[in-house]
Amino acid sequence: MSEALANLEPTFISVGSAGDQRQIAVQLRAPRKGAKGATVVWLSGYRSDMSGTKALELDALAERLGLACIRFDYSGHGQSAGVFTDGTISRWLEEALAVIDYAKPKRVVLVGSSMGGWIALRLIQELRKRKKAPVVQGLVLIAPAPDFTIDLIEPNLSDTERRSLAERGYFEEPSEYSPEPNIFTRALIEDGRVNRVLTGIIETGCPVHILQGMQDEDVPFAHSLKLVEHLPADDVVLTLVRDGDHRLSRPQDIERIMTAAETLALHNNP
Repeated sequence: MSEALANLEPTFISVGSAGDQRQIAVQLRAPRKGAKGATVVWLSGYRSDMSGTKALELDALAERLGLACIRFDYSGHGQSAGVFTDGTISRWLEEALAVIDYAKPKRVVLVGSSMGGWIALRLIQELRKRKKAPVVQGLVLIAPAPDFTIDLIEPNLSDTERRSLAERGYFEEPSEYSPEPNIFTRALIEDGRVNRVLTGIIETGCPVHILQGMQDEDVPFAHSLKLVEHLPADDVVLTLVRDGDHRLSRPQDIERIMTAAETLALHNNP
């Protein structure tokens, strides 16, 4: 994998109406001439960005296969403008749709990590409402966290956290991945309720491969089992990694993820 990938200058696109406009950083890899296969699209997790290990490995995979690749940073993340605490699922979904509209791929494989899995499922729902939209050829979900604000955060709030949400509009918790604490806002939690996907059958219209660590302390593997129950109409493969954590960034984990992405991008052509 080329370390230079992380240092390329991104393109910036404007998303949102006046007064709420933000500049979103996008990295587009053009396909090799004559290459056949879907564009791979990376959707990061909460507080993660497009220069993380898995994102760069996906870009390197696309380069080897001659495929197009789309990576971007949500507002308040990475190289994009905006304030992180303004972020909501609706806001980051709007940005994902804008990036797809900007890149204009014909066929895509969405690769969503953690919260990016929720964004991916909502993205498919929104694209299916359109007359003209790229064909979603496959979906790779890594420790997916759909509805995490409703299912994983709200039921476990302490009295102190509930009081902080009511009085300050947010609460903080220590992060295992950063010296800075995780911040969860009242706006994020309230917006999560209107973006729920685990309420009935989710129709993706494509094969789905879920990879989930069984030692994941952020998104319990039972959450992926629950998601599978909401995907009865699709061809779903669930890979449970017995000793895998939430990140799934070890070489053997990366290999599994890349194999899933390559299979769906190259071998599921309509």
